[in-house]
Amino acid sequence: MLRFLIGRILSAIPVIFGVVTLSFLILHMLPGDPVTVMLARSGATPDQIEALREELGLNLPLFQQYLAYLGNVLTGDFGRSIVSSTPVIDMVMDNLPPTLLLTSLAMAVAVPVGIVMGALAGVLRNSWLDRFVMAFTAVSVSMPAFWIGLMLVMLFAVQLGWLPAAGQGSPEALILPVLALSLGAISTVARATRTNILDALKQDYILTARAQGKSDAVILFRHALPNALVPVVTMIGLQFGWLFSGAFFIEAAFSRKGLGTVLVDAINGSDFPLVQGAVLFTALFYVVLNILVDLAYALIDPKIRFD
Repeated sequence: MLRFLIGRILSAIPVIFGVVTLSFLILHMLPGDPVTVMLARSGATPDQIEALREELGLNLPLFQQYLAYLGNVLTGDFGRSIVSSTPVIDMVMDNLPPTLLLTSLAMAVAVPVGIVMGALAGVLRNSWLDRFVMAFTAVSVSMPAFWIGLMLVMLFAVQLGWLPAAGQGSPEALILPVLALSLGAISTVARATRTNILDALKQDYILTARAQGKSDAVILFRHALPNALVPVVTMIGLQFGWLFSGAFFIEAAFSRKGLGTVLVDAINGSDFPLVQGAVLFTALFYVVLNILVDLAYALIDPKIRFD
């Protein structure tokens, strides 16, 4: 397993390098001058604008800026926010916990609900419950999370007045964002579980278990479900990554503090170092998550070994 882990870490290096390069090039091709945005309200003279551009290194050729940024990243220096002069790593870490909390709660809802729905739909194939699950997942997976959030706000906050429409600081303020973020993941996990349950129930070891007189519950929970969950783990891991990035939109829709609101503000303010830092951290999150998913295979299915 150690050899596999080292191989996965080494293979992740080109991915991170590509993310750093692409994020740098795309941001610098966008219209707008961050220095002009910073000094727009101060009435700065052209000389002052040029002096600040030189101080930030934005007057250098693009290739030199890229090499300087790449060197800083390799040493763990992600730069400072152009707008607030705060280290990027500090801003990311200060705003990461609310985003991780929202993502984790949405995943804690999506995984058990999705697995139960998918397992029941697979066992009771072609029943009314199976048709309901398939219809529900088809509708919910096709709707964007932010649109679901707006509809939930209209219903439960505006019309019924049961829950707050925005903000944070109370458990009630988390209910609508978590529900909006988790619906798509519930549908994806449920469909994946149903498909793999149906495939597992056709295997020879299930027929053998039935011939031995084992109950349907034992066949489902001891034989079919553990084997069906092995490929579902990949889906769950990918969904956690999607939920993490989807939380950015939910935070903006519900006016919640988090990495998403910081990223939106940075994009609007042409704060290049902060945008690059947030994007790079998200890419690192995906890479680490994929490695953990691969390692989790061995915990779920003892037959799997990494040679």
